[in-house]
Amino acid sequence: MNDRADLCLAAGFDGVHLGQDDLSTEGARTVLGNRHWIGVSTHNVGQAKRAAESEADYVAIGPVFATATKENPDPVVGLEGVRAARALTSKPLVAIGGITTANARSVIEAGADSVAVIGALLIDPEQAAEQFLDVLV
Repeated sequence: MNDRADLCLAAGFDGVHLGQDDLSTEGARTVLGNRHWIGVSTHNVGQAKRAAESEADYVAIGPVFATATKENPDPVVGLEGVRAARALTSKPLVAIGGITTANARSVIEAGADSVAVIGALLIDPEQAAEQFLDVLV
């Protein structure tokens, strides 16, 4: 569930992903308890450090590259931002923002454990998913 710990719980989902302006990870943990995943989006090293020290189960960093799926995206963190976030945490690190089959491997090599993809899936999701699997597995 995106943003809403209360709806995550009500719907019986496995976890919630929080943005910087959403409920804190501690607040989400109060709502969800320890049986649900909590992830948090970060957009710079300071936010990544706070997320790493929080009750989040995973940390997302981005946008790694320029993205067209957000109206007002945060500044691009680049592969250096991924490396910096990786250095701050042993929690699973998810990279997001402008990730394509052409650059996904470089994001993993920079330290991300996984990638979150939106735009690259919009035209032909099945074909895009197969291409990502070819690149990443």
